[in-house]
Amino acid sequence: MISHISHNYKKIAFQGVQGAYSDMACRAAFPDFETISCDSFDQAFNSVLEGSADLAMIPVDNTIAGRVADVHHLMPQGDLYIIGEHFEAIHHMLLGVPGTKVEDIRHVHSHVHAIPQCRKFLKKLNVQSHIHDDTAGAAKEVSQVKNPAHAAIASELAAKLYGLEIIERGVEDRSHNTTRFLVLCKEPHFPHIDEPNVVTSLLFEIRNIPAALYKALGGFATNGLSLTKLESYVDENFQAARFFCDVEGHPESVAFKNALEELSFFAKDVKVLGAYKAAPFRFKNMTQG
Repeated sequence: MISHISHNYKKIAFQGVQGAYSDMACRAAFPDFETISCDSFDQAFNSVLEGSADLAMIPVDNTIAGRVADVHHLMPQGDLYIIGEHFEAIHHMLLGVPGTKVEDIRHVHSHVHAIPQCRKFLKKLNVQSHIHDDTAGAAKEVSQVKNPAHAAIASELAAKLYGLEIIERGVEDRSHNTTRFLVLCKEPHFPHIDEPNVVTSLLFEIRNIPAALYKALGGFATNGLSLTKLESYVDENFQAARFFCDVEGHPESVAFKNALEELSFFAKDVKVLGAYKAAPFRFKNMTQG
């Protein structure tokens, strides 16, 4: 649960139908909020901009599937700010209409990221896979078809919402299957400058000069700031290189301001997308590692 975000917010938007893993993440992080289902990430963004939702939550990384949503594409055009993060353990369930047995199943429906996360299990089943917009949508369709030959890989919440039985639990190939979500708002909510464990997300474009990235990132190193994430993107002409990074540090600290000043010599269009408290999940993994 994310307890430090209050401001009397009551509604949070996500991409997918009710019962999707994004819905589960919203309920876990904000158990008292109403979750708002959206057809796309753009619609989730717009619901916040237009006021029908207070916050939005989007998945950005998965430990098995890798990058989920392209933050570099969504954030600049959305005028939203990152105000928090949440890590959700993903446990896939094989769902079918009541009475379905494993040997009945010939088709399995799920999301494009969920299918490869269960590759070994599906290979053992020897079934045909079908891609859907989200896991819960696949579960909903299976519940409507009412054919034991068709099953879905989705969440336990989806099973409850759509009247399906859990045929097998934990069908993901790896137990560490976890997705990182970002919480978005119309206004930035920077933690107090003395708050520990702050993460700042940046977006910038490298200038066309030799060793620009090396020189741009040097300012973070010399000021004692660690990068926990660095992703690169190119434009449609494969020329302009844009980077998204997460930095451990507060954007209003002296060290961070010095790093940004050095960054500005070698990068342009530098944008602070948000500063927020790091999720406890990060430190749990450090102590176990």
